[in-house]
Amino acid sequence: MQNQTAQIEWREGGVPVSTQFDDPYFSLEDGAAETAFVFLGGNDLPARFAPGFHIAELGFGTGLNVLVAWDAWARAGLETPLQFTSFEAYPMSRDDMARAHAQFPSFDGKRDALLAAWREDGGVIALDGIALEVVLGDARETLPDWQGSADAWFLDGFSPAKNPELWSPELMAAVARHTAPNGTAATYTAAGFVRRGLADAGFAVTRSTGYGRKRHMTRAVLP
Repeated sequence: MQNQTAQIEWREGGVPVSTQFDDPYFSLEDGAAETAFVFLGGNDLPARFAPGFHIAELGFGTGLNVLVAWDAWARAGLETPLQFTSFEAYPMSRDDMARAHAQFPSFDGKRDALLAAWREDGGVIALDGIALEVVLGDARETLPDWQGSADAWFLDGFSPAKNPELWSPELMAAVARHTAPNGTAATYTAAGFVRRGLADAGFAVTRSTGYGRKRHMTRAVLP
């Protein structure tokens, strides 16, 4: 597919909403807190952090997940960079990202550093303390060709009801093939077909308490 910039409308509170999928980019309550709860907590992070640790993500969005993980890595005191690969079909423009970032904490300057380095054409983005690569295109096409392997996955596409393609059994199988032994995955959704897709791909899947008003989320471990 040809790369396309995200189409966004803005709602009360400065929350960006994708017009392609009619879904907000982050929690209307506290996006950073939800990211920490779902994606760090759901992958047993930062306890599992170690030199060379690699996070992969479906859905870069505003970069909030990157910021939360990068900040946790820095606070954990590791001296080598965090490895982070994100797959994104509709990258934000720099102006939209700046507007979205106004809702986030500064993360000790990391927010502004990410914005300054952001490239709408993806690729390797040079930052201090994190080796970030944003792979543009349809993840159903780009992930199978990826040569890497992740210790933890952040599955953060838009709602499965709005964007089922990013949660298909075939894509969950590709996630499993690119997961290191004893690797994990976490997502905010507990949709049955997502959990079945992860289980069919070989993950041991657990439904756990969700963040805020969301009753449940999903955690998965690849034995």
